[in-house]
Amino acid sequence: MPTESRLETGSPWIELATTEEDWKAADPVLLGTMLAELHLIRAFEETVLELAGEGLVHGPAHSSIGQEGGAVGSIVGLRSSDAVNGSHRGHHQFLAKALTHVAGGVIDPAAPITPKIQRVLQRTLAEILGLAQGYCRGRGGSMHLQWFEAGALGTNAIVGGGVPMGAGNAWAQKHSDTTDLTISYFGDGSSQIGSVLETMNLAAAWRLPFCFFIENNLYAVSTRVDEITADPRLSVRGQGFGIPGWRVDGMDPLAVHLATEQAAERMRSGQGPAVIEAEVYRFFHQNGPYPGSAFGYRDKTEESQWRSRDPLDRTAAEMIKLGHIDEDGVAALRKQCQQAMAEAVSQLLEPDPGTEGKRRIRPDLWPDPGFVNVGVRGDASELDSLEVLEPTSYQGNWRDTKFVGAVAAVMDRRMATDERIVIFGEDVHRLGGGTNGATKGLAKYGEHRLVGTPISENAFTGLGGGLALDGRFVPVVEFMYPDFMWVAADQVFNQIGKARHMFGGDNPVPFVLRTKVAMGSGYGSQHLMDPAGIFATSPGWRIVAPSTAADYVGLMNAALALQDPVLVIEHVDLYPIADKVPDVELDYIIPPGRAAIRRAGADVTVISYLSMVARCAEAIEQTGLDAELIDLRWLDRASLDWETIEASVRKTNAVLIVEQGARGSSYGGWLADEIQRRLFDWLDQPVERVSGEEASPSISKVLERAAIAGTEEIVVGLERVRVGMGQR
Repeated sequence: MPTESRLETGSPWIELATTEEDWKAADPVLLGTMLAELHLIRAFEETVLELAGEGLVHGPAHSSIGQEGGAVGSIVGLRSSDAVNGSHRGHHQFLAKALTHVAGGVIDPAAPITPKIQRVLQRTLAEILGLAQGYCRGRGGSMHLQWFEAGALGTNAIVGGGVPMGAGNAWAQKHSDTTDLTISYFGDGSSQIGSVLETMNLAAAWRLPFCFFIENNLYAVSTRVDEITADPRLSVRGQGFGIPGWRVDGMDPLAVHLATEQAAERMRSGQGPAVIEAEVYRFFHQNGPYPGSAFGYRDKTEESQWRSRDPLDRTAAEMIKLGHIDEDGVAALRKQCQQAMAEAVSQLLEPDPGTEGKRRIRPDLWPDPGFVNVGVRGDASELDSLEVLEPTSYQGNWRDTKFVGAVAAVMDRRMATDERIVIFGEDVHRLGGGTNGATKGLAKYGEHRLVGTPISENAFTGLGGGLALDGRFVPVVEFMYPDFMWVAADQVFNQIGKARHMFGGDNPVPFVLRTKVAMGSGYGSQHLMDPAGIFATSPGWRIVAPSTAADYVGLMNAALALQDPVLVIEHVDLYPIADKVPDVELDYIIPPGRAAIRRAGADVTVISYLSMVARCAEAIEQTGLDAELIDLRWLDRASLDWETIEASVRKTNAVLIVEQGARGSSYGGWLADEIQRRLFDWLDQPVERVSGEEASPSISKVLERAAIAGTEEIVVGLERVRVGMGQR
């Protein structure tokens, strides 16, 4: 028979419950502040449901009524410089952080309403109603509440999607030599999400001051937690990553507060993350003013049992028992909170003319429709003071380098001059510069600036996004291959790309994503794609695609200086090429809106980028056409050099767009549409395109070549243009 020994994980797992002595020992000021915040949030949420019932809330109203104890208990003791983020059901978390911030951590339950608190209530309600005075100017609504000044990083409509972003804020706190911490709130449904579990591993490995706060309200919409996991003890989730866990009754705000204090001591002392599971209950359905029993997935007995444990009643009863307040005081507190909400409503609504007893939102409070696209990205004015150098017209000395040498050299220069720059990626810190030498020589900046990551694109990309929003660092994230963006698609497109616009248009997102196209290298269908077409049709991203070493320097410097997320696309075919860069300090930029004319001509405008620029030059020479060759350099909608493209098309009256990759995810399809809409009157024939086939490149060398475009296909494309011109 084998011998068996029971093993322990070594990470504490604690269930914490309060005693009568804990309530007696609690600071009366703390208890009074908790009670006031609980009532302010309850009155706020009741108002939101009332307005939703009148059809005045456009979109969902995810009420937190019943769950206030978890948010208030965990946040009331935080500093303003501590941070929180949360999920779509996050009004209570946002309000608890905002109220604690403006009140300096103390609210008198006898006189809870101050001008600052009244303003928080009104601006939060305005945001939920979609009004211009809201914290996100009406763009965020109920699910995207953000106020950086208060440490409220933003609530999130993607289940579990905000957790990696919160970890990024915790990374910034740790590496800014603070003792601040970040709490990320999510629910029972999120506890099975890959981004959450990936982030647990990453936060533990890097000992981040980060709390995974699980609000277990038992239901993901209508599905019970024990239906979707074999172990519904959610506080055990961190055990496999070496993270201690606390389980606590979320209907007891003091218990939550004490558990958070214990977890915070660990986090502030540099020991790493913690998990807190607060068992709570939403008194209403997932969305709207009806209980879950109205939809058949809960029964009234269960709802009644939980309502009897209301955190407002529990806190008030304990305070009355201790003589800190009486029943009249509690009633007066509730009345003042309700009056404050009535005042907020009166500032936002008015009687609806021509109807009996109905209200409407005051028309002058809506955002201007012209605001719709403002803040998708910044205006790039941050580049105005930087040195611009155009390599095609540079008259000074040059020095020889390989293309990949320029990649490493410009990053070396920027990291030496800007301590905020941090690189994250798989193996970037090993192999003498990563898998291709792009980070060669950068290990000298230390393991906290050249950071090798777990194979967890969702987590480390989202962490980079949170770091960018924090503003103290400039993250550069490397995807070893572009196809890996699909692994991190939520963070790339839902979070990082949308963040600036979604939260009101003001918050910079200085984030650089590097990746390489590897077509022709034999890595097959899941490693070789060109991501330009996907990113060009996704809001918020700028895109650069350099074809020369000198361009790479200027474009990367611009990308690192911009306050927007920028995708930097490289190509493995360019890495070993002997090239040259200006013999100067590598500080110059090539700003958005600067394409390069690689060859002047009058017969056709050929437009391309990356390694296909050189292939186009070869094909043009083979055909003898007098083609003008434009190297785009900047590919996104806001950064394209339309002046150069238009001038060329007016001269040639024909266009050929050339790219290497698959037709389905094509960049050229989008660009052809734009050109035909803008320049139709100057075109003598439809825009021609050269691209790869529908299929992704295969492993077979023959099939791989058949799937991608090369010089031969460009020649065929040019001949089609020649035929369109009436030539043979």
